[in-house]
Amino acid sequence: PLGEVASHVVGYISRIDDRDLERIEEADQSGNYKGTDHIGKTGLEQSYEGALHGTTGFEQVETDAGGRIVPGRSGAQLAPRTPPVPGNNLALTLDIRLQEAAERAFGENRGALVAIEPATGGVLAFVSKPGYDPNLFIDGIDPANWDALNNSPDKPLNNRALTGLYPPGSTFKPYMALAALELGTRTPSQTIFDPGYFVFGNNRFRDATAGGHGVVDMYKSIVVSCDTYYYMLANDLGIDNIARFIGQFGFGSRTGIDIEGEFVGVLPSPEWKVKRFKNPAQQRWFPGETISVGIGQGYNSYTPLQLAQAVATLANDGVMFRPHLVDYIENPITGERTYVEPEASKTIALKARNLEVVKHAMVGVNKEGTGRGAFAGAGYVSAGKTGTAQVVALSKNEKYSEATVLEHLRDHALFIAFAPAENPRIALAVLVENAGFGARAAAPIARKVLDYYLLGKRVDQPTQPPQPRKRADKPVEPAPLLGEPTDEPAPPAPAPVEDEAND
Repeated sequence: PLGEVASHVVGYISRIDDRDLERIEEADQSGNYKGTDHIGKTGLEQSYEGALHGTTGFEQVETDAGGRIVPGRSGAQLAPRTPPVPGNNLALTLDIRLQEAAERAFGENRGALVAIEPATGGVLAFVSKPGYDPNLFIDGIDPANWDALNNSPDKPLNNRALTGLYPPGSTFKPYMALAALELGTRTPSQTIFDPGYFVFGNNRFRDATAGGHGVVDMYKSIVVSCDTYYYMLANDLGIDNIARFIGQFGFGSRTGIDIEGEFVGVLPSPEWKVKRFKNPAQQRWFPGETISVGIGQGYNSYTPLQLAQAVATLANDGVMFRPHLVDYIENPITGERTYVEPEASKTIALKARNLEVVKHAMVGVNKEGTGRGAFAGAGYVSAGKTGTAQVVALSKNEKYSEATVLEHLRDHALFIAFAPAENPRIALAVLVENAGFGARAAAPIARKVLDYYLLGKRVDQPTQPPQPRKRADKPVEPAPLLGEPTDEPAPPAPAPVEDEAND
């Protein structure tokens, strides 16, 4: 009834095919599908088919040569009648109005958004754009509609939130900072000097901001999204420490959400590379690859769902809940409800003072950093991090110019956030494909969704216009900022040699 709204969550039903028959027989459910033409193919329709299908009823009758029932020769005289039992109803954790608002916020852009309640894992919104109308599949989709969906360059049948794999870009930096604090590699006040690049061997990894950010501590590194800080940090931490710590937040692992087809993603490590490549020359981990991993580039590749689970876990002080879409299953006859209890899948041991450092910096992002334009005048305090993920590698000394790059090769825009910062009720991740800077394309979508959820503000209501960006002319401790607070595209990892990273 909602058309394309939440189409990738609900999924579609269609006629049973040979593959479905194999699964039905393997589950010893052949008798329950006699006379049934349809079955769930994707989304919750597929994942909860067992609960939704019900029980097929049977009645044996005697017919004449013309197929007409012979009166008085049916029912109990032949076999007991088995009445059908209707399938259960599903109640979802989705806030359908929030879902609609989130989908509208994307406009014509391609992308994904996942919003989670940090304290329960309940999914509040699950967006993959563009969507499709599930009703087209019920009686078998016609060739014209199938070709339009299947051959569209926008790939509306792809569930980007569940199966899309993207570099996280600078949204990776808060977790890197937390790793540095927990492992004793950095203190909050420890500074580096950013001249606009990091020299590693014979190669220069450039910061996104020409000229650099000057003196940078941890707070400032997150607020202005300083690449050089994280090049250095990645080199000091080493890939093994990065992979072990970051992996605790679910990066590179399935979340266990109650919908089938979730992709795993890639958390880079030397062990992963050995498994990934067959050629021994390609299995070697190069030190320069670690540098790019530190800014969320290189082999890093995660689903928007994983990004949302990670930021929800951060917001919830390290307690991770398994994301779930179903709130309860209801028996339509008795009205009995079976609730899906929130499941804390793990608790990451994190020091409260270290969490506070990172969260404070993420609040700074939206107050005075790369997210300040999108969140100017918000009626609540939020924490966030912008990200811009490079889609294609640039050659040495080549600079990125959006105007000269084909649309499908432009950078992806990302944003993670939670709010209210002091007592998070919602955490989310936004990905906008080929849309450029996260501050420009993804953060405004997050603002609209948070405004709607926390304030009831409609998506079509204007937010306060972005503040003009100004370059500060003097360094300060953890408040006023140096450098231009933009989140420029991040460089990919050199593979397999340590080439210069470009922005």
